[in-house]
Amino acid sequence: MNTPHFQYLLQLGDNALVLSQRLGEWCGHGPVLEQDIALTNIALDLLGQARMLLTHAGEVEGEGRGEDALAYFRSEQQYRNVLLVEQPNTDWAFTMARQFFFDTWHYYHYQALLQSKDPQLAAIAEKSLKEVTYHLRFSSEWMMRLGDGTELSRQKIQKAVDELWPFTGELTTPSEADLWAAESGVGYNLLTIKPLWQKKVAEVLEEATLKMPAEGWMQKGGKTGVHTEYLGYMLAEMQHLQRTYPGNEW
Repeated sequence: MNTPHFQYLLQLGDNALVLSQRLGEWCGHGPVLEQDIALTNIALDLLGQARMLLTHAGEVEGEGRGEDALAYFRSEQQYRNVLLVEQPNTDWAFTMARQFFFDTWHYYHYQALLQSKDPQLAAIAEKSLKEVTYHLRFSSEWMMRLGDGTELSRQKIQKAVDELWPFTGELTTPSEADLWAAESGVGYNLLTIKPLWQKKVAEVLEEATLKMPAEGWMQKGGKTGVHTEYLGYMLAEMQHLQRTYPGNEW
């Protein structure tokens, strides 16, 4: 049953799943071993959150689809993640800027979801908040390290901030599912989270000696299934085995 509750859980689960997949691409390619392992651990944290959220979404839908079916047998038009998380890694600075923007929103959103009238969603938020708090500290510290480091690192992270900025507006722009969730008490009003997100981002960018981009036109569409070309390529790789051998188990 394609209800707003189901769509809302898909948004949350798809964000975590797609970003987990992106971070997993760094495994074995990190700049140093410690950071390689750290990113892999963050990817696993997000994958665990995605599993819980998609399992719950399948239960709410009531059509017998579990986490694997929702992850592997939906097309890109059926994914509900924000466009930010599907952007390619490009380089370390780009990855950290993308992570920081998402982590800041994720932290405040999960704090709000502790009060969700959906008991299972509130429990997922409570379980995940410690992980998300660490994620935000990790990405914030890297923003400062790159911004206040060498001239080259500052140029790279500023470029990443500027290029990713148009994708950040969708984080706090309510979809129909978001509006339903806020009204029903299952979720939270994203417009209330927006000033918290802006304040934290501004503080970290200032400490990192980076310029806050000017407000302007923002990309959107991910929450309604309109994605960039990058998601299709990523899903083709992620879903290949299950689609080739459906139902196969180790």
